[in-house]
Amino acid sequence: MKLTKGIIAIIVLVVLGLIVFMYAKSLQNSMVGKEEGVTSQWAQVQNAYQRRADLVPNLVATVKGYATHEQETLQAVVDARAKATQMNVNADQLTEENIKKYQEAQGQLGAALGRLLMVQENYPDLKANTNFLALQDELTGTENRISTERNKFNEKVRDYNIYIRMFPKNIFAGMFGFEKKGYFEADASAQSAPKVEF
Repeated sequence: MKLTKGIIAIIVLVVLGLIVFMYAKSLQNSMVGKEEGVTSQWAQVQNAYQRRADLVPNLVATVKGYATHEQETLQAVVDARAKATQMNVNADQLTEENIKKYQEAQGQLGAALGRLLMVQENYPDLKANTNFLALQDELTGTENRISTERNKFNEKVRDYNIYIRMFPKNIFAGMFGFEKKGYFEADASAQSAPKVEF
């Protein structure tokens, strides 16, 4: 049986179509895996921030017992915590703009906590309180976790973004709806050296 040029062309096209399909399927599966890595790491970042938010009520209550004249500072912490816990970003909305808003809300809580911890200098009994010291240690550990999880998140996002932007993957990423994710960036105040005066 002799194959005609038309039948051979159809067989070649079917084989090429299957190869392209298998390649596209493999790429999509890889992109899904990398995106899930970003999503999973985002959950770890949120867990670390939630841990910090969960420490705030105990810290405020402990300080309140000793620092009766610091109502403004305590209220600033409570307000910043409320704002930070209300700011949610879903894993499928990790744009640079949304990450920045999330980071700003968390930064305000961090700044308010910093001011609260400075209050201890005015209250020697508070500085010696074991509950306060334990909460302060937990908060320090939590801040380290936050930093670690944010760094891991940025690494996952970098890996994902590079993967979906390289040719020919970028073509398939666009077809399958995979978009670039945002990074955590250094706070603008971290760009300049602090001014030290004696």
